[in-house]
Amino acid sequence: MEIRNRESGAVTTVSQFKASYPNTSFPIPITTDILDSYGYDAVLNGAAAIVTAPYGVSTRDGVEQIEGQWFTKFIAGPVFTDTTVNTVDDEGNVTTTSYTAAQNEAAFRASVDADAATLARTTRDKKLSTSDWTQMADSPLASDKKTEWASYRTSLRDLPSASGFPHTMTWPTEPS
Repeated sequence: MEIRNRESGAVTTVSQFKASYPNTSFPIPITTDILDSYGYDAVLNGAAAIVTAPYGVSTRDGVEQIEGQWFTKFIAGPVFTDTTVNTVDDEGNVTTTSYTAAQNEAAFRASVDADAATLARTTRDKKLSTSDWTQMADSPLASDKKTEWASYRTSLRDLPSASGFPHTMTWPTEPS
């Protein structure tokens, strides 16, 4: 639980608050009356920001007062800004590289896409591996079932070129 100091506006945890009063015994859980007597208000959990998958995230952005109570505040993110990165080579030379907010956003989206593609391919590879037996010469399946499984496995292999890959593609249905 977080609490807010009315005088300074600083937000802290109850544990940190208790640690600042080492010779005081507080009840568990600490009551709002006790917090009030020390000049603190409870910070309640605010609603997460509404975001669009797969790139959006709800990011905490401080606290806000609503109808006399304090709540955690969230914004839709991530928020991209222009950045500058300094790198130093082995000889001590500094190279400065600047990135625009658009470049940072593009790099973030590419990273999200790459992670999703890796996960989809890993899942696909597992499905292929667990269905290898269906294509063996000594498989107990009838030839029509073997053909169904072969078609399913081809669809799995083609998945990276499917519409919506890697976020919204439709997985092929495993034969019964």
